[in-house]
Amino acid sequence: MPLFSFKGSSKYVTDFSRFAQRVGDTKVVQDFDFIIIGGGSTLTPLAFTLFRIARTAGCVLASRLSENPNFRVLVLEAGGSGKSLIFTRIPSAFTLLYHTKHIYELHTEQQASANNRSLYWPRGKMLGGCSSVNAEMAQYGAPGDFDEWARITGDNSWAWVNFQRQVIPSPLSPKIVLDFLRQFSYFRKMEKYVPNPKYTKEINAKAKGSDGPVTVGYFTSLHPQCEDFVTSCTNVDIPFSPDFNTSSGTRGVSRVTKIIFDTQAEGAPRAIGVEFAKSKNGPRYRAHAHMEVILSAGAIHSPHILLLSGVGDSNHLKDVKIDVVHDLPSVGSRLVDHPVMDLAFKDKGTTPKFIRPHSLLEVFQFISAITSYLTSRTGALSTNVAEAAAFVRSDDSKLFPPGEYQEKINDTTSAEDSPDLELFSTIMGYKDHGRTMYPVHTVGLHAVLLRYLAEPEDVKKLVRGVRLLFKISKAEPLASRVDHTNTDPMLDSGLLEKSDEELAEVIKERLTTLYHPAGTCRMAPRQDGGVVDSELRVYGVQGLRVCDASVYPIIVSGHTAGAVYAMAEKLSDMLKSQYGSPVQA
Repeated sequence: MPLFSFKGSSKYVTDFSRFAQRVGDTKVVQDFDFIIIGGGSTLTPLAFTLFRIARTAGCVLASRLSENPNFRVLVLEAGGSGKSLIFTRIPSAFTLLYHTKHIYELHTEQQASANNRSLYWPRGKMLGGCSSVNAEMAQYGAPGDFDEWARITGDNSWAWVNFQRQVIPSPLSPKIVLDFLRQFSYFRKMEKYVPNPKYTKEINAKAKGSDGPVTVGYFTSLHPQCEDFVTSCTNVDIPFSPDFNTSSGTRGVSRVTKIIFDTQAEGAPRAIGVEFAKSKNGPRYRAHAHMEVILSAGAIHSPHILLLSGVGDSNHLKDVKIDVVHDLPSVGSRLVDHPVMDLAFKDKGTTPKFIRPHSLLEVFQFISAITSYLTSRTGALSTNVAEAAAFVRSDDSKLFPPGEYQEKINDTTSAEDSPDLELFSTIMGYKDHGRTMYPVHTVGLHAVLLRYLAEPEDVKKLVRGVRLLFKISKAEPLASRVDHTNTDPMLDSGLLEKSDEELAEVIKERLTTLYHPAGTCRMAPRQDGGVVDSELRVYGVQGLRVCDASVYPIIVSGHTAGAVYAMAEKLSDMLKSQYGSPVQA
């Protein structure tokens, strides 16, 4: 559905004729300044101390650009409002939207590194996008990731020291400006940090945003399984970090059919609008952009829309009978994601497994939990399920002693202090992306490779990650909770006895992804596979930018959406500066 702001007002509109011209009609409609394709994550405060992020850039840009009442902004999104769905408002219920009409039911091609399996790959179809169906983990990546972005693009404004602060034009002296800039950050600009009394000493609240639109912070309560996981991690020499998002790093319903181009424009084709429809065979409408079109449809749909619009590999476009506007062979290539291996162990205690009820008693427990959450934002459903995480390196000699791990593994990280493995715990184990819960009480432990599976040694890194999870599960206090004597074949205590080679085969059989696709419209020099330049402008055309995880030069060593928020904040400042609107802190 389209959402647009016009001279200070904001409206959610389903009657396209109110703002767009039906194809073939002579009706004249007024142009917009900016058309944004994709309405992920709304910039409004959330009701709990987490944050929802995934396909986020569209509404960030719309919100910030609309701060100028003279800008006319149109957002086009294929789904309805995410706020109208109760399961988008309950943190632990996001998987209940999988396999519904509110999700694009996508699957990967067969993956050689996963025994030629095709993996499930859901994408949100609603205003809010994938941010309405994700695990709300506020982790932005390692500083070295952004330094690598700067090296690849040749633009130092993406380096951590610069990107994590907000550049604001000022008539003040250079020294005063530099001191002023140190106070601001594109990450801080989006944040509204809510302190937790338990961590007031560990967290530097002054380094956090206090009045941004996205609420971040610790959970109101932490389940004992995850508290035990954190303590057990420290007992196997993983240092405790109360805050991953510092300079210290992470260790310790409208569907767009195509973009309209003026192919006779001076210099290069210019994006001048968007064509869209309510359904595949429904009437098509056109809206025109006076300044720019911004593509923020996510790492799957952004390259898809570029290709449908005639921007991509010319040979491929000709094969599928699409008129070529500009030959840009790298569109849709270099896809990356974060693969994950899920483990589940028998829990000697109890867990809130009634989130997926297996009995009448659990149905009543679930209803009670919903009531508790909706009335007080507390209880079992206030969790995002994955409450605690650790970021490590597979070559850390403390965690992987050379005497036990003799094979040297190549370093594929962005910097010496950047991780290549994430370990996280969940309040219960699950299968099939949370669609199926175990009928017994379980502890969920998970290993994530923070790069894509490209080489055989990448599987070896995941083997190390799984071995480390076993070690953590046998360290106190988690050891007292996990029943390693349980021989249920559904669970994973038996994997402890497998060799590395056998474990690698199990990983290939069970591997899935963390739903973090990125890199398909890469920000890099064109000769290095780039689709956009360092100001997110699509090569070879005018008036068109891409702003979402598809432009990542490399995928960040953590959860992908926080950096998208900051990227959209940065682009909104660039657009305001270019088109005459003052940039605000």
